[in-house]
Amino acid sequence: MQKLIERAARDLLNSKYAVALTGAGISTESGIPDFRGPSGIWTKNPEAETKAYRSYETFLHDPKKWWEERLTGPNLLGDLAGAAPNAGHYALVELEKVGILKCVITQNIDGLHEKAGAAKLLEYHGSVLKLRCVHCTLRFRPGVFDLDKLMAEGKLPPRCPFCQGIVKTDTVAFGESIPQDVADMSLEEAWKCDLMLICGTSAVVYPFANLPRIVRQRKYENQWKTETGLSRAENQSSVTIIEVNAEPTPLTTEGISDYLITGKTGEILPQIVEVVKKLRK
Repeated sequence: MQKLIERAARDLLNSKYAVALTGAGISTESGIPDFRGPSGIWTKNPEAETKAYRSYETFLHDPKKWWEERLTGPNLLGDLAGAAPNAGHYALVELEKVGILKCVITQNIDGLHEKAGAAKLLEYHGSVLKLRCVHCTLRFRPGVFDLDKLMAEGKLPPRCPFCQGIVKTDTVAFGESIPQDVADMSLEEAWKCDLMLICGTSAVVYPFANLPRIVRQRKYENQWKTETGLSRAENQSSVTIIEVNAEPTPLTTEGISDYLITGKTGEILPQIVEVVKKLRK
C-alpha cells in the first residue's frame, strides 16, 4: 500500500489540474450514516426510502405541504449541522492550499467540505446548509428566511426575494434534475483535469458516476518513430484516475481507474499529503 501512496503523491505533484470527486465514504468517518450500506438508513428503514422517492413529487404538487412536513417531521440523517469534518476533508484542503487540487466535486450533502475550508467546491447534490430557488438557482442560507414564522402565518413555501420563484432545500431530491449551474461547472472541471482523485464513492449513483467515465474517454495522440523510420500514432489516455476506497467499485472492475488504494479516506489521504510535502522539499 505504501508504494501506491507514494505513486499517488508523485502523480499529484506531476499533475497540472487535479480534481477530487468525493462520496459518502469520506463522511461516514465523521459519524454520518450512508444510505445503502449494511447499516445504512434505508437498509434499516425501507419505508424511509420509499418516502424519499416520493418527496419531490409532493414538492411539485403541494410545496406548502412539503415544507410543513420538512419542518415538523424527523430528520433521518440526524443533526448534520453539528457534524465536523475529519482528516480526509482536511487533507483535500491541504492539497488545495499548495496549489495541487483545483476543485472538489462532492455528491455529499452534509456541508463538511465547506466547513473544512474547501476553496473551490461544487456540491453536486446540494447542501443541507443552503436553500435554493428552483427558478433562478440562487442559493441562500436558511437564516435568510424565518421558516417557523412563515409556517405559523400560512405563508409557505418561501419565495425568492429576487425572482419570486419557490424556494426549497438545496439538496437534490429523487426525480429532481441536478441544478444546471452545478452540472455544467462539474462537467467543465472534469474536462479540464489531468488527474481525478476519487474518494469514498461507490460510483453507482448517476449522473455523478458518469464524470470519471467521461474523463476516461479523453485521449491524446502520441506519435513516435518506429525502427523502420515510419511514424506511428496511438491514442492514449490524457488523465490519471486514482481511487481511494474501502473496496473495489465498478470503476475498478471496468478499468476506468488507473489504480485503487484500499482503505479509509481519513487515513489514506493524510498519508498522501505527507508524502507530497516530503517530495516538495
